[in-house]
Amino acid sequence: MSAASSATSPVVPASSVAAPPAPPIAFAKPADRAGELAGKPGVVRFLEVAPVRAIMVDGDGRPGETTFGARMPGLYTTAYSLRFALKRRGVERRVGLLEGLYWTVDGTTDLDVILGPGRETWRWTLFISLPDEASDEELAEALARGRAKVAPAVAADLRIETFDEGAVAQVLHLGPYAEERATIEALNAAISAAGLRPRGRHHELYLGDPGRSAPEKLRTLVRQPVEPA
Repeated sequence: MSAASSATSPVVPASSVAAPPAPPIAFAKPADRAGELAGKPGVVRFLEVAPVRAIMVDGDGRPGETTFGARMPGLYTTAYSLRFALKRRGVERRVGLLEGLYWTVDGTTDLDVILGPGRETWRWTLFISLPDEASDEELAEALARGRAKVAPAVAADLRIETFDEGAVAQVLHLGPYAEERATIEALNAAISAAGLRPRGRHHELYLGDPGRSAPEKLRTLVRQPVEPA
């Protein structure tokens, strides 16, 4: 730069130059559930997901076989009862995935705290989506069957609700559940880079069965509802 040009073009400190805004993200609208669940490890997708009707139950503390196990018969009995009810009238539908919503009572977003050894502040909801074709009568009968398979305290909490998540970011995690942190951090970075911020509850969709798959081959969709930052 010449002396003349520098006199008329003052140098602006880098810290005072505003970064260009992130381009708006286009949220894809999957045509069906299969399109919603597609994905490759490490590739973040931004989606507008449709509402689902689901059988749900809540819990608290450390997730695991003991806490989940007491609730599974209610979820799966309800889901399979509906599958068979629909099949009897010629409608073929598979039982949905197990899914989980997770949060803490204090609302912390610090992963060191959330993923630390203490899980007393954890709260969660397990659910399975249900077929749209099911009638109110079929839903009520299936729910009654599900409630009969669990303890009274769990039965009182077992319910069917519509879950409407809207705009989300999600990524496929391949490997053990205990090693999700790097995947969550990458998802959060992609959300921030897109000019968005997390809202709502951490959501996991379990594509693999830990009872049948080796830990390193487990597939889990990690999803986070988002909104403009």
